[in-house]
Amino acid sequence: MNLSFSTVSSLPELGMRPSQVAVSTEANAVNEGGFAGMLQDLAKDTVTTVRQGEAAALSAINGGLPLQTVVERVMAAERTLQAALAVRDKTVSSYLEISRMQI
Repeated sequence: MNLSFSTVSSLPELGMRPSQVAVSTEANAVNEGGFAGMLQDLAKDTVTTVRQGEAAALSAINGGLPLQTVVERVMAAERTLQAALAVRDKTVSSYLEISRMQI
């Protein structure tokens, strides 16, 4: 299972619990280079989704895409960006917590 921000951000829509996603991501993390590899893949997926949303918006200005398609892509980009910001905030918070630990 390839996990991307779009799947993480749409968890409530899919009816999945975070514990179900954690199990599947652990298996992928071992196979693809660990936690850093997973974060790198998620970042690449985020950039791709946001660029697709921007391209759809520009295409709509030129009349190239139907409005519903544009709205779907822009909303997907927004959800992806919100998920990326949440992961960033949690990562920074975790790093700060670890740096405060006494050795």
